[in-house]
Amino acid sequence: MRLGIDVRYLSHGLVGGVHTYIAHFVSALIEHGHDHHIVLYADTKRPFELHDLPPHVQVRYLPYRNPLSSLANDLLMRRVIERDRIEVMHFPANYGFAPQGTRSVLTLHDAINILPLREIVRGHRKDPRTLALMSYLHFCSTVALRRADLVLTVSEYARREIARVGRYDVARIVAIPHAPTPDLRRISEPAVLEAVRTRYGIDKPFVLADGLKNPAVLLRAWQQLPATLRTSHRLVFFARREPLAIVRQAEAAGLAHLLINPPRSDLIALYSMAAAFVFPSWIEGFGIPLLEAMTCGAPVIASDRGAIPEVVGDAALLADAEDAAGFARHLIRVLSDCTVTQQLRERGFARAAQFSWATTAQCTLQAYHEALTTAHAVGHAVSEPSALEF
Repeated sequence: MRLGIDVRYLSHGLVGGVHTYIAHFVSALIEHGHDHHIVLYADTKRPFELHDLPPHVQVRYLPYRNPLSSLANDLLMRRVIERDRIEVMHFPANYGFAPQGTRSVLTLHDAINILPLREIVRGHRKDPRTLALMSYLHFCSTVALRRADLVLTVSEYARREIARVGRYDVARIVAIPHAPTPDLRRISEPAVLEAVRTRYGIDKPFVLADGLKNPAVLLRAWQQLPATLRTSHRLVFFARREPLAIVRQAEAAGLAHLLINPPRSDLIALYSMAAAFVFPSWIEGFGIPLLEAMTCGAPVIASDRGAIPEVVGDAALLADAEDAAGFARHLIRVLSDCTVTQQLRERGFARAAQFSWATTAQCTLQAYHEALTTAHAVGHAVSEPSALEF
């Protein structure tokens, strides 16, 4: 089979969940897809991230001169795909357009881009550039969904939402999850852990949380803890970018510690040391930080929204995203009872071990085969049971 994959995320210097997905599933797919000819479509904005590719893999570079090049390459890629005689073309970053005669496989990571535009822009900056970008992504994702022979997504929750919002046949949507990245492990070396604690001035056992994921409910829950627990523990937020204002306010009041974009190795050490990782997210199509925390041995407390329950299984304590009292009760259990802590840690290790990029790659290859043979029976063939149910 001649396979094509749009991997421009790997030549733009990007970070985040979509980048993590593409980088690791493509690497695993190359390893497990040696019986196929694979063409990777990158551009020249930044150096391509994958190296030492085997003979069955070819990289096709599209020119990048300015920000408008990405739009031009959305169109140019169709002609290049046709010239390369690609049989199945995978667009893993929410949109893309295959030429006539090529099967199109689209990964929609969630339903956000296909929501009504007024809902997409709500709560975001309203400058012309942001509105133009969101409008373009909304238009492209909506059209790409209608044209796709098969849609992949990362959870059963996202699968149902895409079918509902996009009015797309749920039988043609396949849930194939993310997996822990290879660098994740529970760090136990005392010197490494002590160096991280010293670097950030963390002198007590601490609760770790993402400062971008509904921090207000955690701060309310923290205030409900017994004084003995609040004084014997610290609340530490991390964030890839500037968090919500309430986190800065809590930091100024001495209620929390904030780390902006800590190095990956430090974040892994923080997960490994955390007395609990709290993730009260309002909505998640998957929730990569949950896998990160479980892999590193952090007991997990999370909301019961979106895909979170199916990702954590029985390895977390759950509460509604706005239930501060529920989060407080869970924190008291975890911070006060070492038996609960150890049970959650062991369950987290076991749950995270059920996810692998090899499985993701194998399920994706199966989807390519089905997309090539039939565009309509594919959902019944590969989506039951969900790939989340190992």
